[in-house]
Amino acid sequence: MRIKLDENLGQKAAELLRNAGHEVHTVANEQLCGTSDHDLIDICKKERRCLVTLDLDFSNPLLFAPWRYAGIAVLRLPVRPEMHDIIGCIRTLIHGLEQEPIRGKLWIIQRGRIRAYQPDS
Repeated sequence: MRIKLDENLGQKAAELLRNAGHEVHTVANEQLCGTSDHDLIDICKKERRCLVTLDLDFSNPLLFAPWRYAGIAVLRLPVRPEMHDIIGCIRTLIHGLEQEPIRGKLWIIQRGRIRAYQPDS
């Protein structure tokens, strides 16, 4: 899977995803920090990359219709997150990607749990 990690996720997350066989680019390494949400998701769309972020704005399917993109994964952390919380969410994401593709979907990820957005039929 081609993935872009938002600026709010560090090198440990990138390392875990790469070790799981994913192609990972980061907003920080590409000097895209501070890029608007709409510009960032457009870049992800052009690159056919799933966006992995902590930014809750991306969990709004009215703003960012998931079926238009290679996938959006929003990590939900506790109020006072620690590194093991982020790592747990990344491992949950990795496990989810082993089970099914994220393309065109919005996943809300907590440690050990993935909620997939399902539009009304």
